[in-house]
Amino acid sequence: MTYRAPIKDMLFDMQALAGLQTLADQIPAFADHGLDTAQAVLEEAAKLNEDVIAPLNWEGDKNPSYWKDGQVFTTPGFKEAFRQYVEGGWQGLQHPEAYGGQGLPKTIGAACGEIVNAANVSFALCPLLTDGAIEALLVAGSDEQKSLYIPKLISGEWTGTMNLTEPQAGSDLALVRTRAEPQGDGTYKVFGTKIFITYGEHDMAENIAHLVLARVPGAPEGVKGISLFLVPKFLVNADGSLGARNDAHCVSIEHKLGIKASPTAVLQFGDHGGAIGTLIGEENRGLEYMFIMMNAARFGVGVQGIAVADRAYQKAVAYARERVQSRPVDGSVAGPATIIHHPDVRRMLMTQRALVEGCRAMAIDAAAAYDIAHHHADADTRKQAQAFYEFLVPLVKGYSTEMSLEVSSLGVQVHGGMGFIEETGAAQYYRDARILPIYEGTTAIQANDLVGRKTVRDGGAFARSVAAQIEETEGALAQDGSAAAQAVRTQLARARAAFVEVVDFIAKSGKAQPNAAFAGSVPYLMLAGNLVAGWQLARSLLAAQQLLAAGEDTEFMQAKISTARFYAEHILPRTVALRDAVVNGADSVMALPMDAF
Repeated sequence: MTYRAPIKDMLFDMQALAGLQTLADQIPAFADHGLDTAQAVLEEAAKLNEDVIAPLNWEGDKNPSYWKDGQVFTTPGFKEAFRQYVEGGWQGLQHPEAYGGQGLPKTIGAACGEIVNAANVSFALCPLLTDGAIEALLVAGSDEQKSLYIPKLISGEWTGTMNLTEPQAGSDLALVRTRAEPQGDGTYKVFGTKIFITYGEHDMAENIAHLVLARVPGAPEGVKGISLFLVPKFLVNADGSLGARNDAHCVSIEHKLGIKASPTAVLQFGDHGGAIGTLIGEENRGLEYMFIMMNAARFGVGVQGIAVADRAYQKAVAYARERVQSRPVDGSVAGPATIIHHPDVRRMLMTQRALVEGCRAMAIDAAAAYDIAHHHADADTRKQAQAFYEFLVPLVKGYSTEMSLEVSSLGVQVHGGMGFIEETGAAQYYRDARILPIYEGTTAIQANDLVGRKTVRDGGAFARSVAAQIEETEGALAQDGSAAAQAVRTQLARARAAFVEVVDFIAKSGKAQPNAAFAGSVPYLMLAGNLVAGWQLARSLLAAQQLLAAGEDTEFMQAKISTARFYAEHILPRTVALRDAVVNGADSVMALPMDAF
């Protein structure tokens, strides 16, 4: 089954929800990057990914990357596809023109990110990590580091990684032991082991820039004593040419449930005298800088969830259209019919479709907030947009990736027994999706961020301001006389009320009864993500009604309205149960003694 990029839906979200054309009109840097540019870029992205990168997805699952004698060899075809990807300028799509990028809005970049990840998530992980390295260097790198590394990363001659995790230090970075010893000439020698390093070694580029967390001598204990270092695979001369091989080596790669073509490396630094690195920014501020990269990656992983889910949905629809099984219950076909005639298959397909479109709309709206926060002329506008983007990042990452598990699982279910057979291909999406709620911060870590930094810290004030925006949309739905709008308004209001109750509970108990608040952190995140995705689809309905009245693309607009109503009636009601679990169920989470497990 071939992949088809959902360009029309992406452009609708950019126009109706993200206000891309308004961004282009208001922000000089984006003056040439309105809807016409977006359409042209997405169409080109679709060509490359549909024709070149997507066909390698199944091949990568059958013939994954492998390690031999310290080197990693990627799936046949990956190296050539990566060359086409970077030669097309896709690595630099949203990075500054001053370093060779194209300077496009993140709003467009997010959609292109979905396309490449839907085509081949294992392939797309390499540019995703490089994007994060570029963003970290732009914010915290020295002028020399920027000039030497960023153009090469944007051109795809080099790629980037981030090195946090160690055997004894997973999510708890306070336990990082990798050390960096100053050499007196501005360089450091780095010693230690890093695990789970995506594309930590490969054959697709001539150099790899590792961003490595380590401790300098005398650093404070815990996370306050972590610094960030730039440690290249090959040393870089002052003119940008490559020097000797650095003392940073891949000693193995992992054998995984999914994303098999993406090499996940164990890297050893300093076994032969010390890996040479340079400090990024100031000593002991490494975690602060790494969070720049991590936040970029977290948003990107949320987009991966949407991408894999959409690929699973497309495959399920194609199968449901061709698989003949049983007579329809309404007698509309005399004999056996394709399974898309059956109500429960339609329920599963609609669930997949609604979840994907809701999360896509949420991610594109978040990307627009990022663009406003970084480029708008008005300081207050930038501040509000930044707060909105930061509130949405854990939802995009947490809810969208958990959503991908549901959608890819439904994809297997639609296929029936054939979905459990690897040759069908449906199972690969399920396996690939399973890592997404884990890496770049588990769902619980995203939920803890939502509770601690985004809700308890300000007493729930910003969360309530989001609820107020949703209430405004309810008012607009009330003015629309259609049955679909009224159905959506009813369910959206119930979900919003449930959200506000949970926000009040979390804000009240966060400090006084932390176990109670954090016991409900993931249900809170899932409630919030569900609500915001449903809100975006409610906004989609309103926009579609207007465009339908104007006679634009009747079939597409009616589908948007139907999808929004389905989400409201079948998915938004989950928020009420989640509210009950958070507000009333905290005590039972911790009630069983540890010894009783």
